[in-house]
Amino acid sequence: MSSFSERNDRKPGKKQSFHKRVENRPEKGWSPAPTSHSGGDSAPRAPRGKVEADNFVWGRHPVLAALANPARRGMGRLMVTEDRAAEIERENLANGHRIEVFDSPALARLLPSGAVHQGMVFKVQPLEGVSLEEIAEDARGVIVMLDQLTDPQNVGAIFRSALAFGAKGIVVQDRHSPALAGALAKAAAGATERLPCARVTNLSRALEKLADLGWRAVGLDGSAELTLEQALDTRPTVLVMGSEGDGVRRLVAEHCDVMAKIPMPGGFESLNVSNAAAVALYEVARAQRPA
Repeated sequence: MSSFSERNDRKPGKKQSFHKRVENRPEKGWSPAPTSHSGGDSAPRAPRGKVEADNFVWGRHPVLAALANPARRGMGRLMVTEDRAAEIERENLANGHRIEVFDSPALARLLPSGAVHQGMVFKVQPLEGVSLEEIAEDARGVIVMLDQLTDPQNVGAIFRSALAFGAKGIVVQDRHSPALAGALAKAAAGATERLPCARVTNLSRALEKLADLGWRAVGLDGSAELTLEQALDTRPTVLVMGSEGDGVRRLVAEHCDVMAKIPMPGGFESLNVSNAAAVALYEVARAQRPA
């Protein structure tokens, strides 16, 4: 398991009081959409047009992980169904956040079509992340670098695998990566709240800095000569993953110490990038295991 059981990527603010009853007053700095008064518990209707999914975390595991994250203390708006409110109160999971109780359809209206909220929705700002140095200064283990992966489902699944295999953190390019919320947070099942993420301006310069700190970069490329098993050793490793189709970009690849492939004897070479990341992380963990 990763040594990062909780993240603190924002400065904690003032704790909110805890209320089980319905509460429709807005948080400071947050302006709600009009509220329905048709009877029964209701949530603000979703604004017309595109839903701002980057401002929401939904689903049981992602929301509970967000509530447990010290970086979230004193911020956000917790909206849940009555049975989930009872669960949170019974198990003391609110961590100072006020609970607002709504019915399930009202919660669904806040979210993108098809979002499975499981009775829990948390409206917050995306986490800001940590510095590259915070992740890398203790050079050991593995860091995952994502080169322009933009699909939230894939990135979320990679967060989940990285946490499972004990990665120290994830590095992404700030301009070409999704926010750590919405569908990404749902796919990560809470891993975004526990695994540090550094957003950098330039991946090539980040690799130069990581090299100075003692890290060795291994990029994945299906056409590489070496297999991943041949390329890996016990040294601290930055595992560089490119987007599906384009792969690792040329300049980023030039800053890797070695490029390697996952051998596929079955002859089927279209492994999903999140599945490839899980395989690669397993191989890195195996290579670094004490003899």
